[in-house]
Amino acid sequence: MDHRDKPGGDDGLWLSVTIATLWGVRTGRRSEVPGEIFVRFSVLAVALTGVFALAAPTQARDICTLIADAATRTVLHQEGDCETRVTPASTFKVALAVMAYDAGIITSAHEPKLPFKEGYADWGGESWRRDTDPTIWMANSTVWYSQRLAEMLGAEKLTAYAQKFGYGNADFSGDPGKNNGLERSWISSSLKISPLEQAGFVAALVDGKLPISAAVMTGTMDIVQQGGSSAGWVLQGKTGSAYPRQADGNLDRARGWGWYVGWAEKGDRRLVFVRLAQDEQRHQVSGGLRARDKLVADWAGLVAGLGL
Repeated sequence: MDHRDKPGGDDGLWLSVTIATLWGVRTGRRSEVPGEIFVRFSVLAVALTGVFALAAPTQARDICTLIADAATRTVLHQEGDCETRVTPASTFKVALAVMAYDAGIITSAHEPKLPFKEGYADWGGESWRRDTDPTIWMANSTVWYSQRLAEMLGAEKLTAYAQKFGYGNADFSGDPGKNNGLERSWISSSLKISPLEQAGFVAALVDGKLPISAAVMTGTMDIVQQGGSSAGWVLQGKTGSAYPRQADGNLDRARGWGWYVGWAEKGDRRLVFVRLAQDEQRHQVSGGLRARDKLVADWAGLVAGLGL
């Protein structure tokens, strides 16, 4: 969910996780799905992250910063908690585009073009109150268009695709007892995904390894927005913003999440990246937009530290 998103197997793709902690290293093997990613963590990076987390609170903190090689599935840089699942918010639009393309609902960058109707989500302003096609949907992060695609796919297909792609917990049930999974399961609700799983999904997408046609993957990538450039790298990705649920069910608007998830290209090298941040006070600008801008600002230093 952006600032507009208010209320609200292939053996080579297995996930082998080596997690460095302050207490040592443990290695695990997880299920065989295309979105999985081989990861290596730095003990020092994790240790330093823990030290800095004890410092005085700031207006926002980075929960996870992750950079991985799309072709080898190797994590090159990892800081923070990249394993805990939270709502994907509007970053789910990338996975939803893949699903809708594969199902024949999206047929091109400009089809289907759907009309705005009274009663649709319109808190995004005039950019949402218009006929919308896939390119406009992705650019404006239009929630009602996502809802129409989800309805056309249905919960059963959404779940099957997410399971096949290794996309988080693949739970499209929505809020308990509200039967609203096709309306908002990806917005502060039942669907949850970790930064590592986000990276695995994007790596499989950009490396052409999802269990779908190459045309579907290319079509999806073509409608994802460019987010900026730095140090000769061009970044493309999707922002997402949402609020945690409090015990009483209300949204905690002072602790909003901000995602920026995508890939960066320079020459023939392609990296995937994930930045997840969480606010410590309420902001006027969405967490997703701020996560994007901060990652772009940090990018030159991050890749320089990797010798890239």
